[in-house]
Amino acid sequence: MKLITAIIRPEKLDELTRALIDNQAHGLTVTEVRGFGRQFGQFAVTPSPARMPYLHKVRLDILAHDDEVETLVGAIAKHARTERIGDGKIWVTPVDGALRVRTGERDHAAR
Repeated sequence: MKLITAIIRPEKLDELTRALIDNQAHGLTVTEVRGFGRQFGQFAVTPSPARMPYLHKVRLDILAHDDEVETLVGAIAKHARTERIGDGKIWVTPVDGALRVRTGERDHAAR
């Protein structure tokens, strides 16, 4: 199993959610977050260290089987892209185990 984490623009959330459901995502956690990346919170190519505001973003976390990861990452990349600075980031992390609290199911069955 893998944990797919993506930081995206808030205005792309609805479109991206529909795309993930269409691509068989079985669950999604959404968190409103703030931060900055390489441009230090600016939308210009040349950052100024004197100005580092936090930008509002949305964090998505999706637990997926290994064979689903590329499809879901591709859907996120396609539907989150605006081709402007600040589109976000996606990363994939191995998951050693999971437990569904309600049923006690573990690992792949708990996804």
